[in-house]
Amino acid sequence: MSLPSGFGGGGADWGGRGDKGLALPLSETLRAAWADPDLRSRILFVLTMFSVFAFGVHVAVPIPGLRPEDLTSQLDNPMFQMLNMFGGGALRRISIFSLGLNPYITASIIMQILYTAVPKWKQEMQDGGEYARSQQNKKTRYLTIALCLIQGWGLLQILNGVPQIAALGVPLKLVTLLFWTAGAMFMLWLGEQISERGIGNGVSLMIFAGIILSLPGTVEQLFKGVQAHAVPFYSPIVVIGVFLLATWFIVYFTTAQRRIPIQHMRRMVGTRMMGGQTSYLPLSVNMAGVMPIIFAVSLLGLPYQFSMMMGGQKTPVGNFLYEAASYLQPNSTSPLKAVLASILYTAMIFFFTYFWTAIQYNVEDISNNLKRGGSFIPGVRPGKQTKDFLDGVISRITVVGAAFISVVALLQYISPRLAGISSQQVNVIGGTSLLIMVSVALETMRQIEANLLMKQYGQ
Repeated sequence: MSLPSGFGGGGADWGGRGDKGLALPLSETLRAAWADPDLRSRILFVLTMFSVFAFGVHVAVPIPGLRPEDLTSQLDNPMFQMLNMFGGGALRRISIFSLGLNPYITASIIMQILYTAVPKWKQEMQDGGEYARSQQNKKTRYLTIALCLIQGWGLLQILNGVPQIAALGVPLKLVTLLFWTAGAMFMLWLGEQISERGIGNGVSLMIFAGIILSLPGTVEQLFKGVQAHAVPFYSPIVVIGVFLLATWFIVYFTTAQRRIPIQHMRRMVGTRMMGGQTSYLPLSVNMAGVMPIIFAVSLLGLPYQFSMMMGGQKTPVGNFLYEAASYLQPNSTSPLKAVLASILYTAMIFFFTYFWTAIQYNVEDISNNLKRGGSFIPGVRPGKQTKDFLDGVISRITVVGAAFISVVALLQYISPRLAGISSQQVNVIGGTSLLIMVSVALETMRQIEANLLMKQYGQ
């Protein structure tokens, strides 16, 4: 399986409509899909897998005397909050799905980078066809299992501040690791089943389902705060307004494209003249997807994780790392720390946006493919000039995309201050969660729409 849609960048498909928006109204697409027996069975299968996932979120690893409330202080970190949200609250419940799909996503990113950076592996992928892809998937799964064990052990070390977990012996910790690893691989299997027998990218939809499962708890916590007068009465109105505005903003930029016209040369094939049409190369404004946010949040959370592993504030090294981590949290209560962390966060997002775009878009390959296919960009010579032109266009688009991702990422820290509540109560308003939800929803609806259009053409 490839990197989940909604995480990687936009498309560089050729010809056809190529739009990232929907051609049909949403209600009409859903009505037509439900009326089609095949699509209806696929949608019902996806919902069934969501039900299995929702059940598994509430199946806790048997740790004697441990309650979810005992973990509140230990998981008050953006990285853990993201992991908990992606898993539908599984981490806070110490569920068998606590690791979620995070190990698989990390393994997919590593393997994708390696297959791009290592010339031998890149050539194997280009020439090997389906066999090469199956080998890549096998390596990704092996790496996922290894990362499950590493990340699970690190999480247990961080949670040692909880007495019930600190009291566990090595055998019980290994049993917990076994539960978590099995749960993560089972989630991956559920995602694969959705991809094969359902509709859409299974892994992306599992993450989408996890975020949706977190929504009721977020809403409940917000309104309980209003009832207890711990939250201003106007906060829900601000939250709903920001949520709608952020959704429109994300949809607009997610579907935005820079279309480069492509002219195809006319050729004689037998007695017929072929070619001569004009198509376009669509370049998405948000090429890097949500990957820059994931990279940046992971790095910003490292000092805190290492601090907890080394005893936290109880040891000199742990205390130093803890203080350093306080300057890396954009949601800090200190204005100075919050501003410095936000600037660093934005700089990292810009860096990783350029980094990920450079990996995903090989301008030289695109230029060579155009030249070999007898196609060219009007007003630009094939070869080096085409490469330089595309490089300049992508560089300018990446600036806009990085600025968009930065605004969305910082929104989850700005909006709580506007609403007068804590960031944990509105962590689904902006940042990674909302960007993933919108991207996955659009991608799934496009696949449903494509299936409907193919059935119409086949009649």
